[in-house]
Amino acid sequence: MTKTVDVDVLGIGFGPANIATAIAIEELGVDVSAVFLERRPGPSWQSAMMLDGSDIQHNAVRDLALPRNPRSRYTFLNYLFEHERLFEYLNVGLPFPLRKDYARYVIWAAEQFAGQVRYGSSVTTLDTVTEAGEDLVEATLADGSVIRARAAVVAPGRAPRIPAVFQGVDDPRVFHLTDYLNRVGELARIERPRVAVIGGSQSAVELTIDLNKRLQYVPGAEVHNIMRGFGYRQKDLSPFTNEVFYPSFIDYFYDSSEQSKRELSEELRFTNYSAADSDVIQALYTTMYEQGLDGDNRIKLVRNTAIESCAVEPDGITLRLREVHRGTVDQERFDAIVLATGFVDLTDVQGEQFLPTVLSGIAPKVGRTESGHAMVGREYELGAAPGGTLPPIYLNGLCETTHGLGDAGSFSLLSLRATTIAESLAKVFTSLKTTAAGA
Repeated sequence: MTKTVDVDVLGIGFGPANIATAIAIEELGVDVSAVFLERRPGPSWQSAMMLDGSDIQHNAVRDLALPRNPRSRYTFLNYLFEHERLFEYLNVGLPFPLRKDYARYVIWAAEQFAGQVRYGSSVTTLDTVTEAGEDLVEATLADGSVIRARAAVVAPGRAPRIPAVFQGVDDPRVFHLTDYLNRVGELARIERPRVAVIGGSQSAVELTIDLNKRLQYVPGAEVHNIMRGFGYRQKDLSPFTNEVFYPSFIDYFYDSSEQSKRELSEELRFTNYSAADSDVIQALYTTMYEQGLDGDNRIKLVRNTAIESCAVEPDGITLRLREVHRGTVDQERFDAIVLATGFVDLTDVQGEQFLPTVLSGIAPKVGRTESGHAMVGREYELGAAPGGTLPPIYLNGLCETTHGLGDAGSFSLLSLRATTIAESLAKVFTSLKTTAAGA
């Protein structure tokens, strides 16, 4: 029996990127049916990183809707207004909202589209099929069910980056930051716990500060922050540099040569990667200074250090550490290892991933740029390999190699990217209806 089309647009994932897309589809009046599949049991955002006192790292009004439509009811400010907390928020005077506050905003926005989302639905593979001359998207779910659509918007988020030395280490004492709050409670029950935080990013600073607070009354507790660099680098927050988050920069970057894109990405890297905000850097430095005054140096910065091996043992995790400039080697045992090592980029300089795992089934059908990246059009649609065709499949939020740093997981241009995708869908389905009417 031939399977019919179930829905016009199938969304894979329902985090901020596809929430913004659902908002854009609604507010722009795009005449399509849409269903979003989300593997999590309900709406959430960065649930494992809701650290006390932590804030977001972008301007609050660069939210799910406002840069596209300041009158939208889905803005952060309207969320505060509807929850009768606008004046309290304005009065608290924070330069950036608390992460907990913004997470509740994201969840609230997601809840407005509950009828279009199937939670607890994990897509195992996404492929393309041709039926009656029409290219369709076919998604297979973990429960074996299949959904067909005329277009897909894929926003799975980024996979955790696990350094090679930790790949294959299957031990609950070694975990990525995305599992932090699920694991950290166990550490206070360990006698004289020694914890290593790996990395030199914003997350590494935040986790080091948080671990120190949680373990401050545990006798003999130590937090070691191991990084390859000399010290924490402050993010480049120059207003001139941050024009990379202007809509016009997307066109500038997209139209640049492959070599220019590589050069621009390297030059602008510290606006978003391998760096931290000044407030958390200062907070950590002050804490370490005060610990020195008290003679209680619980936080230890292990700089200029590469990790050569990781050995799992009954009484701890042993790391072999090499000082990168002196060549000296040491071994340290820890009770837990927290990987504040970021997330995988698509075909970055390490060639880590061509497409998100959910799209691995169509990888041979997708074209490649001269640099080996997935071919992505200006409207975020995947381009077909030579001689082939694809239905409209949009990559929502993972197009940094083609569209620049605005696609680097930040909210900054999220609403405008959603607009571009929604407007492209409108053109696609207007064309389909015109063709059908003339048949």
